Amino acid sequence: MNTSKTRNWKTNLHEIIYEADTPLGKLFDIVLLILIIVSIVLVMIESVKGFSEKVYDMLYYGEWIITIFFTLEYIARIISIRKPSKYIFSFYGIIDLLSTLPLYLSFFFTGSHALLTVRALRLLRVFRILKISRYISEANRLGRAIKDSGAKILVFLFAVLVVCIIMGTVMYIVEGETSGFKSIPVSVYWCIVTLTTVGFGDIAPVTPLGQFLAAVIMIMGYGIIAVPTGIVTAEYAMGQKTAATALNTQVCSNCLASGHRDSAKHCYKCGEALHYD
Repeated sequence: MNTSKTRNWKTNLHEIIYEADTPLGKLFDIVLLILIIVSIVLVMIESVKGFSEKVYDMLYYGEWIITIFFTLEYIARIISIRKPSKYIFSFYGIIDLLSTLPLYLSFFFTGSHALLTVRALRLLRVFRILKISRYISEANRLGRAIKDSGAKILVFLFAVLVVCIIMGTVMYIVEGETSGFKSIPVSVYWCIVTLTTVGFGDIAPVTPLGQFLAAVIMIMGYGIIAVPTGIVTAEYAMGQKTAATALNTQVCSNCLASGHRDSAKHCYKCGEALHYD
């Protein structure tokens, strides 16, 4: 009987904290996002000089209240799942921990509470609240496309680096130190800046040949920008051939896997039932 009560208690807590499909779960996430935004605003206001000491004290107490709430939330997330390490070492688990520690560290390191702005990363949970699973699926597909394009992009970047070294060396020989090309590394830096169309303007060729080479590098820059985009786009187009699947926000209480199908009864990753009996 006690075991059943414990399971029900943990199940209810898990649904409130990890799910956005239930009214309480959605309300919890909305309150959480509001507190995150308020916390960030408090830290930003505190960095502004000129307010009275009373205002800074109120901001400080407000930060502590929110930090205590986040601490309790972090603990609740750990105890509501069967394998706490899955959450602790997950992306959101690390972000949640980092967003809680700075104010405690301020006792030992002055000014560390300003790092509370890392809580902005927790706003990523808005995707769960708005239930835009379709866009999450698209984001996952884009991520897979970028990952699958990794080898091609790496080879491409290596080729670009070789071109920058060669052209940088040529510019060093053509222009020389009098035009600001003081060394080959500096010339390579100029070539990278020019090739990426950033163009800081701190170094510029003055000879006709140098200007011609610079123009060639600038034109190459437009083509170079298009190549990685084309690679990723091709991989993305191939990924679109897979039929779209309706997903929900349900999170497995055993392994924290998300992105389950609406009709799923068990976790696609570990096989655990998505709901306790």
